[in-house]
Amino acid sequence: MPTILSRLAACTVVLLLATFTGGWLFRARAGAGGADDSAFMIHFFLGLGAVLVCLGVHCLIFIYFLGTGRWVKEVANAYRLPDDPLPKTTRELKRQAFPPALFAMLVPIATAAAGTAAQRREWHWSIHAALAITTILINLWAFAVELRCVRTNVGVLDDVMREVDRIRAEAGLPSNAEALRQESEQASGGR
Repeated sequence: MPTILSRLAACTVVLLLATFTGGWLFRARAGAGGADDSAFMIHFFLGLGAVLVCLGVHCLIFIYFLGTGRWVKEVANAYRLPDDPLPKTTRELKRQAFPPALFAMLVPIATAAAGTAAQRREWHWSIHAALAITTILINLWAFAVELRCVRTNVGVLDDVMREVDRIRAEAGLPSNAEALRQESEQASGGR
């Protein structure tokens, strides 16, 4: 997941920067009396894509922490693992990642709304530009927090698996990997 998140974050930031650059190019053309619908539409569609991708990536973080947190909780219950440190750590990581992720989702929405207001000449364009800068900075910060939390969470998941394998070995049961291999062989042999 850290590799996936870092690639998605990089793509999101590149898209946000392309939208920002496109906005300034459109603004320069408009200031020179050369504003046309095609320049605006390029900025508009880049912005729409950037907002949707940004929302999707941060939603993925929500889903990841909800899913892995639930898995750790259920495994801890099944194997009677203590709440501290593993399940508790996953909850703490989720609590650290969610506020930046949510903020990084709300600011682009506000930026898009301000862009619409600027296009309709209801707000000054500088409000949209300031929010665009804020969107980029907030997303860089949120991605840094999320990536740190995801990397730590991967370690927690590995620790849970090691603890389960230890408990299974003490009970004379095969490791998870061995049990999955046996189950796979039985499933493929029954066909």
